[in-house]
Amino acid sequence: MIVVVTDDFALYHAAVAELRERGATFTTREPGGDLPERAAVVISAPHDDLGLRDDSIEHVTTTPDRVRDGVEEALGGLRETDGRTVVGVDPGEQPGIAVLSGDTVVAAYHVPLGEAVDTVLAAVDEEPDALVRVGDGDRLRSARVVNGLEDVSVELVDESGTTPTLGRGAGGKGMADVLAAVNIARMEGDPVETRAVEPTAGEIQRIKNESRDRSSGDLTVSEELAREVALGELTLAEAIAEQRDG
Repeated sequence: MIVVVTDDFALYHAAVAELRERGATFTTREPGGDLPERAAVVISAPHDDLGLRDDSIEHVTTTPDRVRDGVEEALGGLRETDGRTVVGVDPGEQPGIAVLSGDTVVAAYHVPLGEAVDTVLAAVDEEPDALVRVGDGDRLRSARVVNGLEDVSVELVDESGTTPTLGRGAGGKGMADVLAAVNIARMEGDPVETRAVEPTAGEIQRIKNESRDRSSGDLTVSEELAREVALGELTLAEAIAEQRDG
């Protein structure tokens, strides 16, 4: 676990905001206080007097204007001490992505489908034994993610029952997608290199209908353009533009 320990008010708020944005697991303590048992990395200001005696705890110092670099270093240290990096992906129009180091969630994302592969690749960069587990529920979108992850170990996971029921005040769909990604990351799947999926007639029709809705009823993309969208070769916006120009 990452622990923010500082008397620097500006650094405290900057570090907490950055860690929350990344979905990292962390807690805070005042200098001189006892650290939690699971503490693996401490973030502080250079002038903080912490009196750390445990050599197994990594110490990262940073400043408010360099907090992003400091958090990145802390996350790297956490991965080194906590275990193998496993990334779970819950595919969809905006996939949930969770990065685990051992049993600890060190980062979480909810991004557009077009950014999912780059987000995962950034998470496993310089992690030679990293594993990516992709849910199989959304056939076309999961195939797009799997096929974009070249030279990465990938497993396809049966995602049945991975999406939790959120109680009142627990957040919207984005939270559910991220928690599903955490569950997917913790489940064994079948190793895959690619996923060949042919769009069904129903999936192509859904894309054609969506194109008509998005263009306010002005046009409907062709069968071929809808198929390219289904396979991830075009975005729907690009298909609509091609149909209009054609």
